[in-house]
Amino acid sequence: MSVQCGIIGLPNVGKSTIFSCLTRLSVDAENYPFCTIEPNVSSVAVPDERLYLLAEMACSENTVPSFCDFVDIAGLVSGASKGEGLGNRFLSHIREADALIHVVRCFSDENIVHVNGTVDPVSDVRVIQLELVLADISVLEKYLAKNSKSAKLSNSKESLARINLVEFILDQLNGNTPSVRSLNLTDDQRDLVSSLNLLTDKPMFYCANVDEASLTLNRHLSEISSLAKDEGVDLFVLNAAAEKELMDFSDNERREFLADMGFEDSGLNRLVRSAYTLLGRCSFFTVGPKESRSWTIPIGTKAQSAAGVIHSDMEKGFIRAEVVSYSDYIAYKGMQGAKEAGKVRLEGKEYIVKDGDIIHFRFNV
Repeated sequence: MSVQCGIIGLPNVGKSTIFSCLTRLSVDAENYPFCTIEPNVSSVAVPDERLYLLAEMACSENTVPSFCDFVDIAGLVSGASKGEGLGNRFLSHIREADALIHVVRCFSDENIVHVNGTVDPVSDVRVIQLELVLADISVLEKYLAKNSKSAKLSNSKESLARINLVEFILDQLNGNTPSVRSLNLTDDQRDLVSSLNLLTDKPMFYCANVDEASLTLNRHLSEISSLAKDEGVDLFVLNAAAEKELMDFSDNERREFLADMGFEDSGLNRLVRSAYTLLGRCSFFTVGPKESRSWTIPIGTKAQSAAGVIHSDMEKGFIRAEVVSYSDYIAYKGMQGAKEAGKVRLEGKEYIVKDGDIIHFRFNV
């Protein structure tokens, strides 16, 4: 169950540099606006040291991590929703994304062109926010034009409820509400409009791209931090240029460098995990001599549905799940040791899978 994050922001804020570091791909990242024309898409393994320790303990032949897909689109500018810059088609590339990472430039460098002439994180954010809102307004207006009449003629409660909800959201966005995400909608209401893939309804966090001297705090970072707090949006701080340099280091050199900087892991690995968390996902593991594998599920998934992530037949024929926590598996040196210690539980289809569970599913077909 792969998840997808769209990387958005103004031109020349570091989006393509971050993408190329995340994916280890060589993409255009030049010092001029719109160097990214077509969207770049790639899958990135979710860093999880637990999986590799489990595979080592089980002497697994193969190790398969969970993945998160990232989409890097052209930088957006004022008027993008109406075709300015390189146009509305780039917004369509992130319609299917599960979440958005909004990269914001928080450093000054006269050698790197800023599309608006000066570095102003809050102003930059407002430009992107407005374009996303305008794009959503366009989608909502088209939906009403196409469906209002038929919904009233059908007298379907669900269709009428959706029309009323779309009209409410449209009214709020036209009234300067910054996002659908900020509206106090119920889960049922969000389900009603989920098929519209509204951009401002997607989970999002800001990624502040700073220089080395500003990893802790600078004026720009302070401004975006205050904005994120006011909006109730998470903020992630990253030095894209330093992460790019780290790509050329050996594993040992990278670990030593990060330790000297006071970090346990690279900013990119932490970014991927942040995206994973933003989407409300967790992992369970299947472990054996042939393969150790991480499986992605939404937090709160029940055992029978988790079995279906592996194969639909396992979900249909679900009998029970043999479950051991990651900590017990490690402490008792594997499934057999955990069984002997009474740490392996038999769980039914209603069991809510927890992050790090090692599970063996019993099923028939």
